[in-house]
Amino acid sequence: MIHGTKLYNEKIERVLNNINKVMIGKEDVATLSLVALLAEGHVLLEDVPGVGKTMLVRTLAKSLDCDFKRIQFTPDLLPSDVTGVSIYNPKEMQFEFRGGPIFGNVILADEINRTSPKTQSSLLEAMEEKNVTVDGSTKHLGKPFFVMATQNPIEYEGTYPLPEAQLDRFILKLKMGYPSFSDELKMLEKTSGNHPIETIEAVMSKDELVEIQERVKEVYIDRNVQQYIVNLVTRTREHREIYLGVSPRGSIALMKAAKAYAYIYGRDYVLPDDVKFLAPFVLSHRIILTSEARYEGITNGDIITSIVKSTHIPIRKEFS
Repeated sequence: MIHGTKLYNEKIERVLNNINKVMIGKEDVATLSLVALLAEGHVLLEDVPGVGKTMLVRTLAKSLDCDFKRIQFTPDLLPSDVTGVSIYNPKEMQFEFRGGPIFGNVILADEINRTSPKTQSSLLEAMEEKNVTVDGSTKHLGKPFFVMATQNPIEYEGTYPLPEAQLDRFILKLKMGYPSFSDELKMLEKTSGNHPIETIEAVMSKDELVEIQERVKEVYIDRNVQQYIVNLVTRTREHREIYLGVSPRGSIALMKAAKAYAYIYGRDYVLPDDVKFLAPFVLSHRIILTSEARYEGITNGDIITSIVKSTHIPIRKEFS
C-alpha cells in the first residue's frame, strides 16, 4: 500500500460526496472527472446546454479550495483574452504582465467550439505545456491546473469543431445526458430553496491535491496490464472501420487514468477491469472512423466498446 493512500482516501470520498450532492444521479461523471484531475489531465464535456456542466466544475473547485476561473468562448474572443497581456506602466517605465483567466487552478472553458481555432490553440497549448508565452516571455501556470472544456454537439450551427490533434489533448471525453425522471424530481426538490452548491465547503486543500497527484504516479501497473492497454490501442490501428487509430499518447493517457481510478478506490495497483471500464472514455475521441462506417451510423463509442469486448483480458493470480 502506498504511504498515505488511506489518509487521503477519506478526503477523496468527501469530494465525491460534495459533487453528488449537487449533481443528482451523475456518480460516474463525478468519479471520472476526479480521475482526470488526479491524473493531471483535462476533460472535454460534450452535451447540450442546461444539464449541469458549469455546476460540476464549480462544485469541484469549491470542494478543493481552488481558484476557479470561467472563460466564455465566443467568436470574437482573442488569444490574449485567455492568456493575458503586457500593459505599459508609465510610472515604472516598463511593461507589466496582467495574467488572463488561464491563471487559475480549475478552469471552465465554456463552449470551446464557439471560438476561432487560433483562440482554441492558445488554451490547448497551455493545457499541454503548463505555461503560456506572451511577448516572448514564458509564464508558468501554477499547480494544480485542471481544465474542463465544454462543447456543444457538432450539429449546432456556428461552431468550430476541434481538430483531432487537439481532441487528443484531453485525457477523457464525457457526456452527462439528461437526468432520469426520479433524479430530475429530486433536483427540483433540492433547488426549491437555496441551491445545494451554496452549502458546499472545501474538504481538501490545494497542497493535498498536488500531493495526491504525485502519489497516483506511484500506483503499480503490471506488465500484463500494460500489454492489455497496448493490445487495445493496436487493434484500433488495424480495425477496418477506423481510418485513424489511437496514438501512443492515448496509451499513456489510458495508463494514467487507470492509476488514478485505482487510487480513488484505495488500491496501489491497477486491475485489468480498471482499464476495461475507462477505455471508452479515454479512447473514443482519439479515433476517426471511415466514411462508410459513419454513413452506416456507427459511432466511435460503438467501435471501442466492441474492441474492448473482443480483446483478451489478462488473468493472473494477483488479479483474481
